[in-house]
Formats: sequence, C-alpha cells, structure tokens
Amino acid sequence: MTDAPESMLLTVFLRHDQSNNLDAIQTKLKDAEWWDRFPPTGVEVVSWYVAMGFGQIVTLRLPPSKLAEVNVELERSAWGVFRTECMPSYDFVPVREKIIERVRNGGK
Repeated sequence: MTDAPESMLLTVFLRHDQSNNLDAIQTKLKDAEWWDRFPPTGVEVVSWYVAMGFGQIVTLRLPPSKLAEVNVELERSAWGVFRTECMPSYDFVPVREKIIERVRNGGK
C-alpha cells in the first residue's frame, strides 16, 4: 500500500453557455462571487487558458482532501454560466523518466 499523494492535478473544462453574452456571463459570475471563491483557499491555479469558441481550461493543484470543496464551489458558482467537466490527473514526467531508465537498462 502506498501513501496518499500530497497533491493532485485537476483539469476543469468550463464550456461557455453560448445562450449568454459576455456581459451576462460576467454579471452571473460576479453575483456568485466566482472571482473571490474559485478556486477555494488552499488550491493552486497551475494554468488558466481561454480557448476561443470553447470556453476556459483550468488546471488546479490541490490536496486530494480539497476535491469535494472544489466540486461544491463549481456547483455553487459555475453552473448556469459554464458546463463543467473535470478530469483528475497526475504528473507523468517522473513516471516517464523511470520508464526510460528501466528500458535503457534492458527492462520492459
């Protein structure tokens, strides 16, 4: 059994609701206190991109214990503005390095 990771990555797709224009979206986000509440305290924004015609793609780093809090905040303040999709992930770079080393040493 391994210890729980100290942090995880979570990619959040915030798909635009194209039935709203930018002014309506900004008003709803302001009314929901989105900019003050998301992400919750203790959650780091790794990246936040706008993809034209799609919406926003946010990658967060958080302790696994904060996952439920992030979910509740998305439900509380993003719904009605965005359609959300979340994909937990992890940093593959260290795993890749171990695989490369193993392969170079004749392993599979």
